[in-house]
Amino acid sequence: MEMADAALYVTILSEIGLVSLAVTTNLNINFLRKPLSESDILAKCKLIKLGKTLAIGEVTIYSDGMAEPVGHAVGTYAIPLFRKTSKSV
Repeated sequence: MEMADAALYVTILSEIGLVSLAVTTNLNINFLRKPLSESDILAKCKLIKLGKTLAIGEVTIYSDGMAEPVGHAVGTYAIPLFRKTSKSV
């Protein structure tokens, strides 16, 4: 789950830039099969929707050396909406 959340976080911030307080609001994961014990875990992330306040993405998780995925996750991130205020002089 940590791999899926980190992949989503990095993918979203690579699109919108560094935004403080962008947080996970939902993460659903399905564990599909046991990974190889001595192999690295790899994640492939794809954004489904990137809006002003919400970003939704999916992550496919692989065990290095296996063709079939070992996990699949869908997550939602809340993006804080910062509004510029105009100051009158």
